[in-house]
Amino acid sequence: MLRDILAGPRAFDGCLGVEVLVDAEDPAHLILMERWASAEADADAEYREWRTVAGATELGSLLVSGARVAHVTTASDI
Repeated sequence: MLRDILAGPRAFDGCLGVEVLVDAEDPAHLILMERWASAEADADAEYREWRTVAGATELGSLLVSGARVAHVTTASDI
């Protein structure tokens, strides 16, 4: 199911990929990391509209707690 769900964002212009990080001690704990070409690509109105309509999934019903979104950058000077 997750593979099918992640095909959606991966198909959008500006999406550089979606990685699934699995906790080695708790395989039920996942972190989904979407990489976008820019903040504007991630915030694109077409993508956000898709996410709330066609891209809405049943993933939330499988979560123990609500999804948390964080925008991060790579610290290249460290």
